[in-house]
Amino acid sequence: MSTLQQVAFRAGCSVATASRVLNRNGPVSDEMVRRVRRAAAELGYRVGGRSGGSRPAIGVLIPSITNPVFAASLSSIQNRALHAGHSVLIAQSNYDPAQEVDAVASLLQQQPTGLILTLCDPERSLVSSSSLPPTVLLGNLPTARFTAGVATDNFGAGRELTDHLLCKGHDRILFISGHFAGSDRAKLRYLGYLKAMEAAGRQPLDALEISFVNSLEQLDLSDAVSRFAPTAIIGSNDLLALGVMGALRRQGLSIPRDISVAGFDGISLGFLGEVPLTTVEIPDGTMGAAAASLLLDMAENAAPPRRLIVPYRLRPGGTVRNLAAQS
Repeated sequence: MSTLQQVAFRAGCSVATASRVLNRNGPVSDEMVRRVRRAAAELGYRVGGRSGGSRPAIGVLIPSITNPVFAASLSSIQNRALHAGHSVLIAQSNYDPAQEVDAVASLLQQQPTGLILTLCDPERSLVSSSSLPPTVLLGNLPTARFTAGVATDNFGAGRELTDHLLCKGHDRILFISGHFAGSDRAKLRYLGYLKAMEAAGRQPLDALEISFVNSLEQLDLSDAVSRFAPTAIIGSNDLLALGVMGALRRQGLSIPRDISVAGFDGISLGFLGEVPLTTVEIPDGTMGAAAASLLLDMAENAAPPRRLIVPYRLRPGGTVRNLAAQS
């Protein structure tokens, strides 16, 4: 079993410096952090003596374990982690910034090799980045505090989906989302919607923000439909879009004859209805695998943080009516 002294000797530093790096409890230069982590990886040293005991672990924070999007990411993370000899610890924030802080603290108690985090909003997160092990954002764009991440262009996706609806003759398009404070991805998609509407000279509608976590079976859109009279509705993710479709049908409305619906993510549930959901397909499994590979490279090989942008793809379905062809 390797020792801290052996790590310090290989890294060319004092035992105290090696301890500060591995326990993340003091100021150390970036170069020294890389040297100590590389030495620890080469020697198989783990904080807390894990080298001779249990598997090292990767901590993963997601907003919800019930959303198929995050299930796909988790599956890919776990496969990549197991291949590298790591287990996976999972926590969820329920799209709540306050719960997010507690969830990360809980993961850190397990002394993970590193963290993969999907934060509500990394720019405003109360999670302290100074005391974290190697960390990669998943789904969020990197920031000055969190410099490594794997994401897609949610702003571009929101703009492209809105352009698609505009080209089909829709000009009263309502955007329905979970609370933007709980998902910067949803907010970026709405900002893309606003940009597309502005570029087309159309008047955008205020977003209708609802809970991400409440039961969609009880969703009632009768007031929103009466107030906004939309010809199309965009859900900020596919689960919301499917919930919207259910709510509209409970009102006796037909999709897409009466109102068109579209979403984001490309989950398999969108294929299972009478007609496939129009959506923006985001390769969440690929993103999860990429985040795990990047994290392991940072933690085990002292690789520098990197930013990876994964492409999305618009997938037209049968839930959008072409009004332009009928005018």
